[in-house]
Amino acid sequence: MQTIHVDHVSKAFGSLNVLEEVDITIPQGEFAAIVGPSGCGKSTVLRMIAGLDYPTGGKITASEQPIQKPDPSRMLIFQEHALYPWRTVEYNVGFGLELAGISKKERTAQVDAILAKVGLDGFQKYYPHQLSGGMRQRASIARALVMDPEVLLLDEPFGALDAITKISMQNELLRLWEGTGKTVLLITHDIDEAIYLADTIYVMSPRPGRIVESISIDTPRPRNRNAAEFAAQRERIMKHLDLSHH
Repeated sequence: MQTIHVDHVSKAFGSLNVLEEVDITIPQGEFAAIVGPSGCGKSTVLRMIAGLDYPTGGKITASEQPIQKPDPSRMLIFQEHALYPWRTVEYNVGFGLELAGISKKERTAQVDAILAKVGLDGFQKYYPHQLSGGMRQRASIARALVMDPEVLLLDEPFGALDAITKISMQNELLRLWEGTGKTVLLITHDIDEAIYLADTIYVMSPRPGRIVESISIDTPRPRNRNAAEFAAQRERIMKHLDLSHH
């Protein structure tokens, strides 16, 4: 499994500085989250960890090895499900295995097993347009998990879902993650989501994005969103984002 280290990373697009001196360490098996205002570079950090972009300063490593390109050990899940509309659920979920040359028999067994885990057993022959938003996102998560990655990179994965479905999917994600030893990094605008899910929350400043605080969430799971401690953590983060009412 992998420890992710973002070491004094800066990123510029031409003359536009997006990130400045960002330091993040996500130990193996930890669930981390980044929150911050729109445009602060949260998703840019995620893309660089995925190997889809590169720092203009500093370095990013996975278990001390420089990240230079995408790797199936690090899987990225977007807000939009990105399923192929012409492929059934089973063929969407098994696409990475197909590219890896896994036999159809073995592929089917692995896909069936992961669909059962994410609550989509019986939906193998359905197409994306026949699924609800939550079910499509379950299929996206299944497509990542079937590759047995060491790192899950989540870019606002539940941002497009209604409030009830979002809470259900947050609980589902925790259930799937706990005990796996997988390292997770979640990008979110939802402060409550970050507090509910993460072991550590990194709060970013407006662009150019910097880490203004790293907050450890030690409350045992499942966490009570109405607890005083939860509210105190929310207030602490909101003050950094200038959202506090006090």
